[in-house]
Formats: sequence, C-alpha cells, structure tokens
Amino acid sequence: MATTVYVARTRTPSFEFSLQSAKAPAAKSFDHFDFSNYWLATHGQPNLAIHGQAAYLVDLDARQVLWQRDPETSRAPASLTKLITAMVAIDDAGSLDHTVVVTKEATQIVPSLMGVTTGEQLTVRDLLYGLFLDSGNDAAEALATGIVPRDRFIRQMNQKAKSIGLTASHFVTPSGLDAPGHGMSAHDLAHTAAYLDAYYPQVAAIAATRDFAIPATATHKAFYPHNLNRLLWTYPGATGLKTGLTDNAGGCMLATATRNGRHLVAVVLNATLHSTDDATALLNYGFSVHPTRAFGPWVTSPN
Repeated sequence: MATTVYVARTRTPSFEFSLQSAKAPAAKSFDHFDFSNYWLATHGQPNLAIHGQAAYLVDLDARQVLWQRDPETSRAPASLTKLITAMVAIDDAGSLDHTVVVTKEATQIVPSLMGVTTGEQLTVRDLLYGLFLDSGNDAAEALATGIVPRDRFIRQMNQKAKSIGLTASHFVTPSGLDAPGHGMSAHDLAHTAAYLDAYYPQVAAIAATRDFAIPATATHKAFYPHNLNRLLWTYPGATGLKTGLTDNAGGCMLATATRNGRHLVAVVLNATLHSTDDATALLNYGFSVHPTRAFGPWVTSPN
C-alpha cells in the first residue's frame, strides 16, 4: 500500500490573545499543520496494545506521524468536539471577558454538566473552565446560544473546520452529544489540537488546569470545575487536552504531553474503558523515539 507523505511546513508564531479583545487571524495566515508520514515509511510502527478503533500519534515539533490506526475515518468524537466550540465562541465573543447570559435552552441539556442556571451571567472564560474541566454540555450550549443564534454558531463550527483544513469533520451539536452526521477523524483531532495550542494558548492553558474555583458574584453562583482527564494527575508531562464518552463514540481521549522540549499529541477514538491506557501507551512510545523533520525524496515541495 502506497504511503502518502505530507509537507511539513514552517510553523508560524503563536497568535497572542488580549484579555480585552480577541480576534482570530485571517484564514489565509493559518498554519494548516500538515503531518509527514516519513517516519512511518522509514521505521514502521510497533505492535502496541491499542484498543481504540482509531488512534493517531504525532510529534508536533518534527511534524511526524509516529503511529496510526484508521486515522481518516470520521467517527463520533463525543466531547472532543468542544475544542471547536471553544474556538468559535472566542471568535464570536471577541474577548474571554465577554459576558454570556445563560439561556433556558442551555440548561435543558443532559449531563455532563457544569451546573449553570437560566439567566446566570458568566464570562466566556468561566464557561470555558466548565466546558473543558467538567466537560459541561450545558456550558457548550450556553456558549452556542448566548453569543449568536445557535444555528449560526453550528454553521460557524463547520466553517471553522473547513478554514483550518479539517477534511473529515462535520458538526451538528456544540457539545459532541451523538447526532446523525456529527463526526471527526483522528487526524482532524490531532490537527485541531495543534491549531488550538498555536492560536488559542489561553484555551490550552484552561484545558491543562486540574481544578479551578469560580467565585460567586451578583450574577451567578460559585462553581468548582474538576478536570476529568486523569492523565493530568498520572502522566508526567501531561498538558491536556480533552476526554469524551457517548454511546456512539465510546471512550475517547485527546492527550497532549511535553517532555524535554518535545510536544506530542495522541488521539484515541472508541476505546471504552481503555482510552486513558491507550493514550499512555502511545505517548510512552512517542517519547521513546526521536524523529526529526523529514527532508528528502519522501517529501514533496509546497505548492
């Protein structure tokens, strides 16, 4: 079977957000995070005990794919969807300090929940803590209904995916709850993680937080989000990023980790009861090898 190798492009500088005003850069300036299969073509991959139906391991610095299983099939991604939700919410709000009024619609969603109440007013930042740590579906719906109309928000999620180069993703809900036609591929999820880390560093920092306290104010009660990502406690160097679980998706994990200046992303889809173990095995393998950026006959020239 022929191996397709993608161009490893030069990474552009991180886009820094102002706490007062945040606006996404023009689409044409985006780094589309092409990953090279050069390492796989020259080294193959070990027979790791991975349970997930799809898995993908990328070295972000070398732009190398280190391990993969069915990376291009679109599958139910569960709450891994929320990476796109967060980015679109920030794009729309223009500031992490933008106030969102919680709609009744947002409070009628099923668990997992941050615990918001109709009429409460929280900042986008507050809701992002509930979105990533609690995996709050109500926080996702609050962001999707409290800034622009929900149908417009969903359209923007799909436009965002297209603009950053995702090819096997389509969104129907902001939470990732199962819905016909809602899906992402393992490749697209690794791509999204790399993109979020580069252009939305404040969101990546929120996703890396173990526990957080949101004090009560005149407009909302107190919240104490707790991160469901066990790797943040158990895996040395873990930096995030998101867990997920639905009936259709099974157990999912999008894991990021940094050691000795190296940055890895591991994606595991449909690995119920094994997603954390699978991600650990992938990261361990990734840190055991030392790929470099690919140059030579396997790499094509950029257009």
